[in-house]
Amino acid sequence: MKKKKIIVSVINDLVTDQRVSRTCSVLFELHYKVLLVGRVQKSSNPLEKRDYDCKRMKLLFERGPLFYLFFNIRLFFVLLFSKADVLLANDLDTLLPNYLVSKLKGIPLIYDSHEIFCEVPELQNNPNKKRIWEKLESWIVPELKYCITVNQSIADYFSNKYKIPFIFVRNIPHYPKIVGLKSRSELNLPLTKKIVILQGAGINVERGAEELVEAFQYLNDNYLLLIIGSGDVIYQLKENTIKYQLQNKVKFIDKIPASELRHYTSNANLGVTIDKDSNMNYHFSLPNKVFDYMHAGIPILATKLPEIENLINTYHIGTFIENHDPKHIASQIHDFLSSKEYLEYKSNTVIAAVANNWKSEKQKLIQLFESIK
Repeated sequence: MKKKKIIVSVINDLVTDQRVSRTCSVLFELHYKVLLVGRVQKSSNPLEKRDYDCKRMKLLFERGPLFYLFFNIRLFFVLLFSKADVLLANDLDTLLPNYLVSKLKGIPLIYDSHEIFCEVPELQNNPNKKRIWEKLESWIVPELKYCITVNQSIADYFSNKYKIPFIFVRNIPHYPKIVGLKSRSELNLPLTKKIVILQGAGINVERGAEELVEAFQYLNDNYLLLIIGSGDVIYQLKENTIKYQLQNKVKFIDKIPASELRHYTSNANLGVTIDKDSNMNYHFSLPNKVFDYMHAGIPILATKLPEIENLINTYHIGTFIENHDPKHIASQIHDFLSSKEYLEYKSNTVIAAVANNWKSEKQKLIQLFESIK
């Protein structure tokens, strides 16, 4: 039987996007011939070997309107001149070329929206850009048959808005037991400090990172903040670290593959996800890192956002901040890591990890892919 070919599109450089990688792996398991298309940047790390084919496009521009324009034009022609039985667009910024080619070729299109794209903070202060993306979304999405998103709240939002069904597949990592977990010494981490980790590919504005760094002014030298990943506030965070003279309390590591990141996460004492409730997108968010922390066996300090609060309270695996005042954040970190309940929360992460696993979650994807005609 001839394998069906699917082209999966995403706007990033493919290295750290765990969700897209998991989706492609499921497609490979279902005997699809998979081509994953993204971009390559000057700062991009090499790709790890995968079971499926990857294509990274090199573009003249790496950000701004011209980047989006050239990316979409280039993607359109890649899709147009490549044989495919199915297309899969990740997020609104890859949807237009996929939609046009699916119409031209008469082939199915799957849309995976990783967030409420039109409500991201980067668009809130630019009404013209926001209007363009909103028009694009309202034009195409109601015409789609196969739609996915990341949690129940966002699925309900899109279904109510566009009157079409969205299934949700949460960003639960495939987290096999690490054989040969690296020690703190091997990772060049302090042996005796309490390590607080903030990780992710979207360490951006309104996600509490600036206040988290500032909070370490109010913690003694027994604490270390480990920031691993990328985002639009990283440069500012590094400047603030120098400004507040926190070089011995804050350590930065650039984005690294998930297989390597797990070693660092598992050696931390506390995982942080403190997005601000400043827009609809963040209000309904359930970031990958929540599951990364859970599977690594570390409790979580979080903002009280509906999806995150429900998960943490259900399994008793963390605590919350009440506001983003740096002194308050510092106090919550100190009190939680020093509390009698800390070990109980840590042990509960094992139960939570068993209940929230990719093997179960991916069944929704399998059912969707098998339903495509």
